[in-house]
Amino acid sequence: MRILYIDIDTLRPDHMGCYGYKRDTTPNMDKIANEGLVFDNYYCSDAPCLPSRAALIFGQFGIHTGIVGHGGTAADKRLTGESRSFNDIEDVNNFNYIFRKAGMYTASISSFAERHSSMWFNAGFNETHNVGDGGMESGEKVIPIALEWLDRNKNRDDWYLQLHLWDPHTPYRAPAEFGNPFASEPLDNWITEEVFSKHIKKAGPHSALDISGIHGTPNPEFPRHPGSLNNLAEVKNFFDQYDCGIKYADQLIGNVIDLLKAQDIYDETAIIISSDHGENMDELGIYAEHGTADNITCKIPMIIKWPGGKTGRDDKFRYNLDLAPTMADLLNVAPYEKWDGKSYAGLINGEEVAGWNSLVLSQQAHVNQRAARFDDYIYIRTISDGFHLFDDEMLFNIKDDPYEQFDLKDTHPEICAKGAKIILDWQEEMMKTSNSDRDPMWTVYREGGPYHGHRQYVEMYAQRLETSGRADSAEKLRNRYKA
Repeated sequence: MRILYIDIDTLRPDHMGCYGYKRDTTPNMDKIANEGLVFDNYYCSDAPCLPSRAALIFGQFGIHTGIVGHGGTAADKRLTGESRSFNDIEDVNNFNYIFRKAGMYTASISSFAERHSSMWFNAGFNETHNVGDGGMESGEKVIPIALEWLDRNKNRDDWYLQLHLWDPHTPYRAPAEFGNPFASEPLDNWITEEVFSKHIKKAGPHSALDISGIHGTPNPEFPRHPGSLNNLAEVKNFFDQYDCGIKYADQLIGNVIDLLKAQDIYDETAIIISSDHGENMDELGIYAEHGTADNITCKIPMIIKWPGGKTGRDDKFRYNLDLAPTMADLLNVAPYEKWDGKSYAGLINGEEVAGWNSLVLSQQAHVNQRAARFDDYIYIRTISDGFHLFDDEMLFNIKDDPYEQFDLKDTHPEICAKGAKIILDWQEEMMKTSNSDRDPMWTVYREGGPYHGHRQYVEMYAQRLETSGRADSAEKLRNRYKA
């Protein structure tokens, strides 16, 4: 069997045609979606990039792997410890090894392991290809490697290829010659003058005036990525640039699909399309970043075209870490006892498979947050706010308010209580089965806070707020972090 896993970084499902987006961003992936199964409520358990892929590869929540952040102790996998044998049991039971155990030749085209100093990501691959730009590469450097690999292996019957494109990831970097196919196309946008007038005053890295992080200075190497947004015309152009990254990646995927069809193996090739996380585009006042445990950041696309498998849509709550036990079942590989996910292999075979009743989502790289996703709601608890001045609790009705504009915590304390209990029950259950007595969320907090919102930068950002007309937020920030 042949399996192609297409991993497109920072891909919001609601910016894809197959998820209802009005712009023609993903014509090639939409065709694959029409031939496969589309998951409407699929989430990464731990965001953003490093924690999300760790959960996928190890099939475990970050509270178990220890990988929840982008720096410090909680950016490294916990040591297996005294029980470690000649090979680390966690590596030989990871997601990639499922395909090896099924008798497949495995290969990866990705710079992820180098970007995040996470060489465990490569465990299980027979072959790895890294263009060497640490995730800053554009897809035209990656796709030729994929096409050459497919041509070289066209007569091989059993292979698994992981293909990773970064193009929608900040900073937006589609090649200049790609232009802007959306320049004259209106944006069906929820961001009105009234909304933007509030958001332009917001504090926090990657807010409207601080697109580049904790400053508003643009990087001339990335002309598609401005330093600040000052009006709705600039907001519209900014959305265009994110969508350009998606459409450019889709165009490159089209080249791969064309080759599979030319080799007459497309129909018999399983194709999985997903991402590591979404992207805030003014939700919670954040632009061009994946820095919270909210619905937008943690919700990801999942499309599976499986030869002879079910087509249509699935609306159950599912995690990215469910994919490991699912692939093991589909390929008749014994599951690993420490996997936290639930297999939905039966769904691919046309059966009804229950999802999770609720999900717990984590973000410890930009903020210290955990969230509960249940019913129509997302309930978010913030331990350290990464300079965004978030309230300790937030509650949003995702069905009525998909862009998270109206915090309902004051009017629905009983729903907040339900969300808080979901998180507490989950945390206690996870700690019962952990090989550590420490929750890595608190490790991040004790080491100075999230890597991208570390407490050492409080005064620097407070001064930035003062010089950009947000002195009241600077005072609030200093007061909040003075301890």
